[in-house]
Amino acid sequence: MHYTGVQAGIIVSMPELPEVETVRSGLSKLIIGKKIASVWHDWPKGFPNSPEEVKQFLVGATVREVKRRAKVLLIELNTKYSLVIHLKMTGQMVYRADDERFGAGHPNDSLIGELPDKSTRVVFDFSDGSKLYFNDQRKFGWVKLYPTVEVPNIEFMKKVGPEPLGDEFTSTDFASRLSKRKNTNIKAALLDQTVIAGVGNIYADESLWGAKIHPTILVKNISDTKLNTLFTELRYVLMLAIEKGGSTNNNYVNAEGKRGSYMDFARVFRREKLPCPRCGTTIEKSRVAGRGTHTCPQCQKATA
Repeated sequence: MHYTGVQAGIIVSMPELPEVETVRSGLSKLIIGKKIASVWHDWPKGFPNSPEEVKQFLVGATVREVKRRAKVLLIELNTKYSLVIHLKMTGQMVYRADDERFGAGHPNDSLIGELPDKSTRVVFDFSDGSKLYFNDQRKFGWVKLYPTVEVPNIEFMKKVGPEPLGDEFTSTDFASRLSKRKNTNIKAALLDQTVIAGVGNIYADESLWGAKIHPTILVKNISDTKLNTLFTELRYVLMLAIEKGGSTNNNYVNAEGKRGSYMDFARVFRREKLPCPRCGTTIEKSRVAGRGTHTCPQCQKATA
């Protein structure tokens, strides 16, 4: 039996793009082509779907594709309906079959223990006997069934910005999107999901350090050259984090059920009181845009 999973987790925080991407990657290897034989749920707010639509468009449907948009998972079905899944703080997706087990998400014992358990909110039974569990301790996450054609019209989807790793997303597009928040500090602009999709606290700090930009500087005071460097750094840290399976000290594990290793390579995030790897100055922690923020006072001057 192939078995994957991790033991109890560490910190409660929202997933960022790389963490959700590792969940998507893992599921796409396991459930595409599977037929949903039945579905069970215990928390109406976590599965707010009409029994009629579930019976007609979910039960008996086959999984066509697993996608991600920003921090949201999308499971497309052959009935032209999609499951839209938001893991929020403590969500997990756990797959179980006779010869294979997979767990990704908030790393507690539910990833490796007997399921269903007290955190299980939704169970999908596939026709081959395998199961997919949506677990969520805090009950903030949800699984919603939508006509696939309507997914782009969901309020969140209409507002969310472009994917920072999209093939067609350029440094010019990046600067243009940020200019919409020209009187906002750069960190708040990066965290704004209507400006750019999927960027959270970890990778905002990491990319700003890479570009030598202080997070409190207003967007309008940053040169085009600096913004271009920031674009390059943001894509670099996101791609590295996906490669490493997400952030070690965060709540998400990689597609093999192991904690991600990105934090082993972090240059500034959660490294307060340690030397900056670029200049040796002691890294400081402050609060910017309502979030704990890590900077090097030498590399990232608070003036443009």
